[in-house]
Amino acid sequence: MKKQLAFMVNSKKCVGCYSCAMACKNQYHQEVGVTWRTLTPLSKKDYPFEDRAYYSLACNHCESPVCVEVCPVNAHVKRDKDGIVVQSADKCIYCKQCIEECSYGASKDNKVLGRAEKCSMCVERIDAGLTPACVMGCPTKALTLVELSDVKDAVQYPAGFAKHEELNPSTRFVEASVPELVLAKKDS
Repeated sequence: MKKQLAFMVNSKKCVGCYSCAMACKNQYHQEVGVTWRTLTPLSKKDYPFEDRAYYSLACNHCESPVCVEVCPVNAHVKRDKDGIVVQSADKCIYCKQCIEECSYGASKDNKVLGRAEKCSMCVERIDAGLTPACVMGCPTKALTLVELSDVKDAVQYPAGFAKHEELNPSTRFVEASVPELVLAKKDS
């Protein structure tokens, strides 16, 4: 099995603080309105409790990435050594095919610079032996980087995350659980 690095999103630990998204934005100084990582609250249909649950989402670094397939100038490349789908924005000719074809909306439209952009899993940090900025920025360790073959107890398509089996996204999830009622001694 080829090596595949992946984001692990633990919805039991995520508090919705947006630190992951802000760390990404700070690392890459993205234009106003362009965000490569988003924090998505689960809908009441998928998680019907008053406590909120979230998914921290960016590019899923799919096994069969459509962005690689549709890019006419090879601005998107899937690395053999770790499965990261790297996007070179400087090669982009702004045809917008990756933006239109990605079922997960990972490719973003940078209208200011006239190009498509997306998360490349902080590939330059990984190559330097560091972890991605979003993972470093998560104060609860709800977002981690894992080797997919080492993942045992995780879900690929939790409620509220679109199922696109043809792409085989690498992101894995620990699903949010029913909140526990904690009683103080005086309440029991």
